[in-house]
Amino acid sequence: MTEATTLANATLVLADRVARGWVRVENGAIAAMGEGAEVPAGALDCDGDFLGPGMIELHTDNLERHIQPRPGVDWPHAAAIVAHDAELASTGITTVFDAMRIGSIPSGRGRYLKYARSLSREMLDLRAADMLKISHFLHLRAEVCSETLVEEFSEFGREDRVGLVSLMDHTPGQRQFRDLSKLRAYKKGRLGLSDTEVDEHIAELKALRDRFGPGHEAATVSEAARFGAVLASHDDTTREQVETSAGYGIRLAEFPTTVEAAQACRDHGIAVMMGAPNLIRGGSHSGNVAAEDLARLELLDIVSSDYVPAALLLAAVKLGEIWEDLPRGIATVTKAPAEAVGLDDRGVLAVGKRADLMRFQVSGHVPLLRGVWSRGKQVA
Repeated sequence: MTEATTLANATLVLADRVARGWVRVENGAIAAMGEGAEVPAGALDCDGDFLGPGMIELHTDNLERHIQPRPGVDWPHAAAIVAHDAELASTGITTVFDAMRIGSIPSGRGRYLKYARSLSREMLDLRAADMLKISHFLHLRAEVCSETLVEEFSEFGREDRVGLVSLMDHTPGQRQFRDLSKLRAYKKGRLGLSDTEVDEHIAELKALRDRFGPGHEAATVSEAARFGAVLASHDDTTREQVETSAGYGIRLAEFPTTVEAAQACRDHGIAVMMGAPNLIRGGSHSGNVAAEDLARLELLDIVSSDYVPAALLLAAVKLGEIWEDLPRGIATVTKAPAEAVGLDDRGVLAVGKRADLMRFQVSGHVPLLRGVWSRGKQVA
């Protein structure tokens, strides 16, 4: 039985322009499109609202916030996953790569345990039971500065929908944590450690990096290839670090921390992804380069909601205003992330693509979502 609907009298956000028109959806895909403001009988009148492709989120910590809403509070995972899924749908995100850390430190002062394998199984079970509104893939955040990375990698296979693997190195004194004063403040606030305990923790992390770093980096590159996943770098700071990333075959850089690194990424054909909160707040909360600066330097390709799902569309609209090109702004959260991870069935409004859609208005620089569809089914 054919499931069909037409969204008409919409301002279509196409790849290179906006145009008043309509989209017909059949069986979860875009079956036809056209221009004009007419509203056929039985069609949904969008009243001139923008209609664009659903957004694609490559790096979000939102699920972790749901499973641990407060420090020391563990929430039932299935309920947390369903709530996370619904929240993303409500913001216009129709495809998400759920970020889960692998690589743990089961000993020492800053100990933390593994969780990704069990959580991802629950995620896949809910997906198989058709309990999720949007499309989910796994993003494994491979922590180089850890004890158990190789062991945890071995628990995953190609059947687990691992679409993205990021090479994370949070060793104190470099990348995101170049400024040790900011790391100290973070650890004291997050873990409740004293100054002496923070010093001991930093020493432990540096020792882990010395012991396991090269082997963990090599394993991450190899395992991403085994999964058929895209490999990304994280927090590149110097041109040398970017050159190392390029040598690994990396084509996506998450949150480079300096203009130098972002320019090096451009020189090596590596797409640059920055966080929407950075753009909306006007700067990085950890003192790194501002996303807006990279945008104005033509060094920004993709935006991630990072830790605020509702920031993603807001950031895309803001980029459209900065560049005076709304389709280009929207592409940073649709077309560009789809291309970066090899999803050629979504990310643009075109016949034959998935009917992942979002309808929105913009008032006073703030977007208001009016509807979200995932494979043609309205989910928000």
